[in-house]
Amino acid sequence: MNNFQTVLCEKHDSVGIVKLNRPNALNALNMTLLHELMDALEAFDADPEIGAMVITGNERAFAAGADIREMAEASAIEMFQRDMVGQFDRLRHIRKPLIAAVSGWCLGGGCELAMSCDMIIASETARFGQPEITLGVIPGAGGTQRLTRAVGKALAMEMILNNRTLTAQEALQHGLVNHVVPTQEVLPAAIKLASEIAARSPLAVLLAKEAINFADESFLSNGLLHERRSFYFLFATEDQKEGMRAFLEKRTPHWQGK
Repeated sequence: MNNFQTVLCEKHDSVGIVKLNRPNALNALNMTLLHELMDALEAFDADPEIGAMVITGNERAFAAGADIREMAEASAIEMFQRDMVGQFDRLRHIRKPLIAAVSGWCLGGGCELAMSCDMIIASETARFGQPEITLGVIPGAGGTQRLTRAVGKALAMEMILNNRTLTAQEALQHGLVNHVVPTQEVLPAAIKLASEIAARSPLAVLLAKEAINFADESFLSNGLLHERRSFYFLFATEDQKEGMRAFLEKRTPHWQGK
């Protein structure tokens, strides 16, 4: 994972960190970056030493959108064949928790990338928006769907139809982000949250994430059934026995991921 051109990767104990690294382009998402980002996340997802992951950018921008230079003159057929948006589908198959640490601009495809993560830690300078309408298009990587689920129909309409951006505090108020912290603390805060989650029962974390996503993407009755089956399944694991014994014995559990 050291040969990437557009992302930087490192481990912080049980946390995998991927940093978008196109600073001169405000981390605009081109095909190379998206391919390398997904490759890096999939590698961390397959690494048994990693329990959770963080995506971040720099202080100026998490990602200021898709790379317009790659798309400006493309035809509909070229866009369909290139299938840049299809790269986002790979995120939906990442099983371990994924946290976005956002500072500065988080626009268009960058906002869609952050919303595709499981949680968002925002710095006080973060600005969220879907400005595609100003380019004569609409969000294409989940923006109309995830933003509406996160902030509600009325605000999503204003953001997508009229290019309203949200400050970090507004994003927190409307449920788009988990926490707002000073800029210098955004990555440490995301790593701390990821580390705490990575310290929990691995199987329970995977199944909990799966069930929450199922709830977000399905009807309540289907989600309740999915949740119940996952809950019962965990009683076939050693971690469940260890966790409950540790509780009764007033000690810290030792997770095995089995």
